[in-house]
Amino acid sequence: MSADIVSSGMTTGGRFNRVKALLREGRPAFGVIATIPSVQTVQIMARSGLDWMLIDMEHGAIDAGTAHAMIAATTGTPLVPMVRVAATSTLAAKLPLDLGAMGINFPMITRREDAVAAVRAMRYPPEGERFWGPFLAPFRWGVSMREYLDVADDEVLTIATIEHVDALRTIHEVLATPGLDVAVIGPGDLATSMGLKGRVDHPDFLAVVAQLEAAIRDSPVVLGGAAPSPALANDMIARGYRFIAVGFDWLLLQRGLAAALDGVIR
Repeated sequence: MSADIVSSGMTTGGRFNRVKALLREGRPAFGVIATIPSVQTVQIMARSGLDWMLIDMEHGAIDAGTAHAMIAATTGTPLVPMVRVAATSTLAAKLPLDLGAMGINFPMITRREDAVAAVRAMRYPPEGERFWGPFLAPFRWGVSMREYLDVADDEVLTIATIEHVDALRTIHEVLATPGLDVAVIGPGDLATSMGLKGRVDHPDFLAVVAQLEAAIRDSPVVLGGAAPSPALANDMIARGYRFIAVGFDWLLLQRGLAAALDGVIR
């Protein structure tokens, strides 16, 4: 079935997913990438002014049971729980969605076919290929199963990570995929794909990022990225970013501890 029948996520949704509502209104949404398998950490982050949390099941030490507990820990708070998966497939997305995730971040999107697969993994037939089994999700969403099934397709966020230089050739085709909500530029893998591991200040890398930024800004898809400082976040907002990660949980913890010790006589 053609992906063209999938309605654009940028024109619907937002009743249950406040991040989708913020983005639809053109407002920035700030979040954190959670790699630490900790309900307690989530409880702290959920009351710290963040809009969203991305539970990292791609690189973090987080299994399905822990992911469910972390998602459930956001209940009754403003924090929107989402999950980063390790592959772009229905199989990778189905369990986090059934556990209550309100969005899925798919890795290494380089072709339109990748983006179409991501969108279809998020939606039930006939618009997509999501398997039926939402036993726990309605509890997190605060609705009946019937209502969840009625609204889930429109309320979930489909997030693509653009993190390979090959995506530059096909970025306009990727961004034209109906139902794709956010395109996040992933600097680590992008630089590595260019043979510039860790050299995110290299002129060639910055030139590619600028081209990707321009393409995403000119599309219906929201531009996303990481801003490890308030100054950088403000600069990125000025450049059109609206989906912004302020850091990883481990990095924020490390910085907080370092700040607590800064200047202490030992």
